Amino acid sequence: MYIRQISRTNKDGSRVRYLQLAHKVRDPETGTPRDQVLYHFGREDQLDRTQIERLIQSLARFLEPEARAGVEARLGSPDGAGEELEVMRALPFGGAYVLEALWQRLGIAEALSALLRERAYAVDVERLLFALVANRALDPASKLGVERWVGRRVAIEGLEAVEVHSLYRAMDFLAEHGEALQQAVFFSVATLLNLEVDLLFFDTTSTYFETEEEDEDEAGLRRYGHSKDQRPDLPQVVIGLAVTRGGIPVRCWVLPGNTADASLVSQVQQDLAGWKLSRVVWVMDRGFAGEAQRRTLQRGGGHFILGERLRTAEPAIQEAPRRPGRYQRVRENLEVKQIEVQHGSQTRRFVLVRNPQEAERDRAQREATLERLQGEIDRLKERRRRGETAHASHSKAVCALKAHPTLGRFLQETAAGELRIDRARVKAEEKLDGKYLLSTTDPSLSAEDVALGYKQLLEVERAFRTLKTTLELRPLYHRLPERIHAHVLLCWLALLLVRVAEQESGATWTKMREELEAIARVDLKGKEGAFQVVTTLTDAQRKLLSALKIDPPKRVRAALPTS
Repeated sequence: MYIRQISRTNKDGSRVRYLQLAHKVRDPETGTPRDQVLYHFGREDQLDRTQIERLIQSLARFLEPEARAGVEARLGSPDGAGEELEVMRALPFGGAYVLEALWQRLGIAEALSALLRERAYAVDVERLLFALVANRALDPASKLGVERWVGRRVAIEGLEAVEVHSLYRAMDFLAEHGEALQQAVFFSVATLLNLEVDLLFFDTTSTYFETEEEDEDEAGLRRYGHSKDQRPDLPQVVIGLAVTRGGIPVRCWVLPGNTADASLVSQVQQDLAGWKLSRVVWVMDRGFAGEAQRRTLQRGGGHFILGERLRTAEPAIQEAPRRPGRYQRVRENLEVKQIEVQHGSQTRRFVLVRNPQEAERDRAQREATLERLQGEIDRLKERRRRGETAHASHSKAVCALKAHPTLGRFLQETAAGELRIDRARVKAEEKLDGKYLLSTTDPSLSAEDVALGYKQLLEVERAFRTLKTTLELRPLYHRLPERIHAHVLLCWLALLLVRVAEQESGATWTKMREELEAIARVDLKGKEGAFQVVTTLTDAQRKLLSALKIDPPKRVRAALPTS
């Protein structure tokens, strides 16, 4: 495809030139190439040059950033000077630009600057920490990978390059001041976003290390424990996370890998005691339920919504599901029933929640389990009747069946050694289909509020999924406790920026990142000087920046004279 120029001579002898958009096609009859006109631009001296420039810019959107920027620079240069511009490099810029704007708006840069006032560093610690956080959100890599990333694969304001030893120094500073930074950032974000902190959701997860050895030092964090990543063969750390009902992370904790959930309640309550949270209802999962934990959460007039284990020997919890009463439907597939049980001198308030759809799923799964179990029982009976199995082998097979995590719970062995399905256990399980039990101490919350509040605990699970997938929290390769703390804090800061961006735009970070990373900063060099320009924004990119309340970047970022 090319521009075809033709001319015509007028009667007065003057010549007029016309421009056409054409391309070569092969004549089907003769087989020879010929011109096919696609569009007539008209007389050359009467062209609407502004319209032509818009057409060129529109076509340039489909070019690579370097070529696109070169075209745009040439269009904007006088006297054709742009023809001599040389594209030096093009780097993704939009993602870092948006994260930088949120970093400043949320007061993170200001909080770090305040902490750095009494310290003298030869490097810009705030910029280095931003680079580490931006890397988590945009293109997660090791700290050595960040050294290769900045200035080569991303453009970050105030940083042309970084050195890995400087990144580690910045991480050490972050670990030292992590608690103060989290508190300062929380108050800044709470004021700016008018956060609702009447409900705080807390849960834990674990993340593992690519090593088979625990830390020998007592202060070490890498310990074997209950792995929520299904990696019991590797040492781990436990990470606690508190988030608001909107999914904004409030604070994180890093603890040894053998820490039990129930033992964390006191520390969490103590660490947030000085944050002056006026009225907080803690929402926690079943792992935190216990008399000692309940008392801890009520210190200072606090309240809680706790998931309770239905299959427990605790008398009050055993009694709650048996209490009569009608369920109230509050949402599709969500029914609630309020229950009060006298527990010593106190009255405990429970909310029994039932999901009819889940109840049907539980029933179908149990029937399939019982059918499989009966088949195993019949098979063992038949083999023993035929004498195919020795008594010792039969006992081993019975023990294996009884120890089975799914089948064994419904298996019963009589005094005579006969295997059968425990029908009493089946009947008891039927009564729990699709149900879960919650307890609360807040009298102002209705049963509906309690149930819906607990369902929002999924925000913590969503945050953990983002940490482990999008931000690639795991696996960890650090050994020193302070570096492990710093790594988790970097991920927490990245999660904060990502969640705020998602909340304000209504889009997922994955989609936003893909759109924003197409905005490039291009370094150009010509006879008049060196320039840094930003590629023209598309309508989708402008709409996204508008939703985030961020001004579009300046087209020309720098203009420097050549040496």
